[in-house]
Amino acid sequence: MELQTEIYQAIAAVDYQKLQAEFQAQNEFLVLENFLPNSILNKFLSLLPSLQPAINRNYIPNHKKGGSISRYSLDSLAPIFGEFYQLNAFFEFLNKITGEKLLPCPNYDPHTYALYYYTEPGDHIQYHYDTSYYRGKRYTVLLGLVERSSSKLEYQLYRDIPDRETQMRSLSLTPGTLVLFNGDNLYHRVTPLGQNEQRIVLTLEYVTDTHMGMLKRFVSNIKDA
Repeated sequence: MELQTEIYQAIAAVDYQKLQAEFQAQNEFLVLENFLPNSILNKFLSLLPSLQPAINRNYIPNHKKGGSISRYSLDSLAPIFGEFYQLNAFFEFLNKITGEKLLPCPNYDPHTYALYYYTEPGDHIQYHYDTSYYRGKRYTVLLGLVERSSSKLEYQLYRDIPDRETQMRSLSLTPGTLVLFNGDNLYHRVTPLGQNEQRIVLTLEYVTDTHMGMLKRFVSNIKDA
């Protein structure tokens, strides 16, 4: 209930009409700085030291290098992240911005929510889409937690719209900043981490249809493996 109240307070003064227009004008992409209340941000940050042993490091040549903690580990070690993901107030906020009726991802989807750690020199992820394997749309929410790095979230707006010029942009995901986008629309990457730097991001995924065809389920499982 406390998290619910804090989020309601955070969105109480939001100009939905302005944000909806900006979201649509940018091909379903939006950045909101200082979105996350300090009370919630500090709760999340206080848990990070105890979660260190659960970080799973991975390296895929020419694609990505970094660490992560999946929803499965978070559910057992830090359930507050799952509670935040399910907040009715947050769903209402996202529904109004996107104009969709968003649904939580199924319990078997490890991408539902996770922490991503960029903590070693060279940690990065190359340009990609957050491709939806569901029958409907999949929306990604990024929330900055720790940003002590030169890394940038670089992205290309309108890349797949024939009559629009592609716009190259970048931003630092400062603590409390929210980024919301349609995963099939935004081509993006995280630039390599430098020496003695750290970047930690909470990512949340929401869908408009929880069904997935057998072929796409197979592709998704192979990708996760």
